[in-house]
Amino acid sequence: MYEKIVVPLDGSKIGEAALPYVEDLVSKFSSEVEVEVVLLQVLSSVTHAVLSGPAIVDIPYTDKEIEQIKNHILNYLNKAGEMLRNKGVRVTTKVAIGDTSEEIIKTAEEINANFIAMSTHGRSGLSRLAFGSITEKVLRREGNIPIIVVRAQEQAEKE
Repeated sequence: MYEKIVVPLDGSKIGEAALPYVEDLVSKFSSEVEVEVVLLQVLSSVTHAVLSGPAIVDIPYTDKEIEQIKNHILNYLNKAGEMLRNKGVRVTTKVAIGDTSEEIIKTAEEINANFIAMSTHGRSGLSRLAFGSITEKVLRREGNIPIIVVRAQEQAEKE
């Protein structure tokens, strides 16, 4: 038997809140179950804003800059996966470019994931409207891949 889990991360402690739950869940699988955890980060913008006089202009990153950003993200994802690797879990990393919620779903479908495990800020009301919710967009998508949602603890939100 083989289990594949997609864990989207954004580089924050809040984003990493799902990792201990995944680690705990994986420890409960039988030794006959092979587990692969795919740590995913999505680069949603390939431009950066530059102030030019009174205007702000979006300038595309160069191919070299995108490669540097991807390498930085891969280093982060590899570090984030160390604890799971130390427990004998196969961890792979992926950087995608595009709409975050779409890329999470696309990755899960491409690898035939058994589920997606992700964290949420747990915002509501105006805060949620202002910032949007990647988790909510993933939850509302059509499909049949189960999703485990972990609410980040307040201390992680302060870091």
